[in-house]
Amino acid sequence: MKVDTKPRVISKTTNILVIGGGHAGLCAAISARELGASVTLIEAGDRAMRGGNSRHTRNLRVMHNTPTACLVDAYTENEYWQDLLRVTGGQTNEMLARLTIQGSEPLLDWLMSHGVHFQPSLKGTLNLERTNAFFLGGGCALINALYIYAEKIGVCIHYGEEVVDVYTTNARFERCRTATGRCFSADALIVACGGFQANETWMAENWGPAAKNFLIRGTPYNRGIVLKALLDQGFARVGDPTQCHAVAIDARAPKYDGGIVSRLDSIPFGIVVNREAERFYDEGDDFWPKRYAIWGRLIAQQPDQIAYSIVDAKVIDKFMPSVFPAIQAETLTRLAGLLDLDAKQLQTTVSVYNQSIQPGRYDSAILDDARTEGIIPGKSHWALPIDTPPFYAYPVRPGITFTYLGLEVDKQARVMMEDGNASLNVFAAGEIMAGNVLGQGYCAGTGMTIGGVFGRMAGTHAANQASP
Repeated sequence: MKVDTKPRVISKTTNILVIGGGHAGLCAAISARELGASVTLIEAGDRAMRGGNSRHTRNLRVMHNTPTACLVDAYTENEYWQDLLRVTGGQTNEMLARLTIQGSEPLLDWLMSHGVHFQPSLKGTLNLERTNAFFLGGGCALINALYIYAEKIGVCIHYGEEVVDVYTTNARFERCRTATGRCFSADALIVACGGFQANETWMAENWGPAAKNFLIRGTPYNRGIVLKALLDQGFARVGDPTQCHAVAIDARAPKYDGGIVSRLDSIPFGIVVNREAERFYDEGDDFWPKRYAIWGRLIAQQPDQIAYSIVDAKVIDKFMPSVFPAIQAETLTRLAGLLDLDAKQLQTTVSVYNQSIQPGRYDSAILDDARTEGIIPGKSHWALPIDTPPFYAYPVRPGITFTYLGLEVDKQARVMMEDGNASLNVFAAGEIMAGNVLGQGYCAGTGMTIGGVFGRMAGTHAANQASP
């Protein structure tokens, strides 16, 4: 138990207190309020910055057995599970993963009934028209719709209230204190305030000096204060602190809050080299939505935590570009100079790669047979010679979305204690507990699915348990 010795103003007790105003927190708050509970939501950002990482999202992954208004064909529970099993390498809690998958189908209808709109199925190089429902207007539109609904039904919302301390006794939440000096108490607590990726000190404890070169794709408020406070008080942890959702983003992006526009989707269409102008991983391993989230971690392991995605004129219009323009040159020698790479080594790397490409049919919509042979690393699919000027490059760094170290939960979203019992009144949803499902790796849209499914679950069970 933490001893509270600082002056405070006690906020009026509410049935449910939600910490974090992103997708997961809003789903939790709305679900609890619709069951009649009084609900207070506190958000670290101001009104303009509300929503955390959810502001930058575009879609969520949805199971469906028949076509929907925004998804074609079918995407079954078993196919979803196999996709998740592959990217996590089995490092997932199957019971909670299947709850996530099963809960994704009703989540889609629930969101639409609460003011969220989706665009028609997205066809193209991302191959997501069956699996992922895209928000019309993106993450900001999603967040705005849910805030409007939450306010309409009477959820009490406080902006600019970053929690700095949480006080519990014998597995029961009592109150929390924010940086403004206010204290909030409640019958039950739902934590939906993300991981610790914006805490450079904590990141450096696990990654060493490399952490200083990481860029944080989303909110600067995810410093893990609530997560650490609960872990220090005997709540059970799950996940590896070095595992995270980390993608390749443009190295010219800002330190925080660059969002989706800084992500690089060019990698499957060319090669990626490090500071030594050498390739280091298979760029065509699998469809991009299943493998894009490994690239941040791969780049983090390279010298100076930087790499370069290189393509040529044949494919420059085949992917969504970064908000920053590509670096362009008529020759590889000139391109190497612009990137401060060894020109001879880059030419050798490209030449060896080009010569290793085997005859095959190129088709970016399928796992084609355009591949390399006889080089390490190989390229399994979509291998085309880099031989048509102009040549283009994007500098890329690790872009951290969220960390996988979090709170262990049960099938009711209750946070577990180190002794194996569930907390009496603490629930979790979203990135702060995503490590239960995502031990490593990532499938596009899964994080938002976890947030929505467990947000609804946490809100429902917290409302049923809280005092009337």
